Amino acid sequence: MPQRPFRVLGIQQVAIGHEDKSRLRRLWVDTLGLELTGSFRSERENVDEDICALGKGPLRVEVDLMQPLDPEKKPKVHEPPLNHIGLWVDDLKAAVEWLTQQGVRFAPGGIRKGAAGYDVCFIHPKGSEEFPLSGEGVLIELVQAPPEVIAALG
Repeated sequence: MPQRPFRVLGIQQVAIGHEDKSRLRRLWVDTLGLELTGSFRSERENVDEDICALGKGPLRVEVDLMQPLDPEKKPKVHEPPLNHIGLWVDDLKAAVEWLTQQGVRFAPGGIRKGAAGYDVCFIHPKGSEEFPLSGEGVLIELVQAPPEVIAALG
């Protein structure tokens, strides 16, 4: 396999879905004590999400609590309940180009701004004939790490 032109640095986020995010908030915020740091809502992505945090600074990890705006529409952010995992990468553009050449299937939408404001893209949970490599049932978000995260984790 050719040399990889990027590095996976660490976990950026874990996204958890449920039909009613207030039930998730009761556990993660009220009981476990995670800090509620923001929210994100997108009709296109069918999501209403609370952004919570563990840790501080460049070592902070998000726990996103998501509910669908419409449970009947796709994407169904509550199915499966562990919706996706986000990974910090040091060069998102190089990662997408190289992984595509290796046969990795990406979800539609390409590189775009994510809920936390970083550039993101998603590795599809299912492969295809043209792009056989996938998350094998797990949606994986690649997140462009900012300089302070690269310095801390690189």
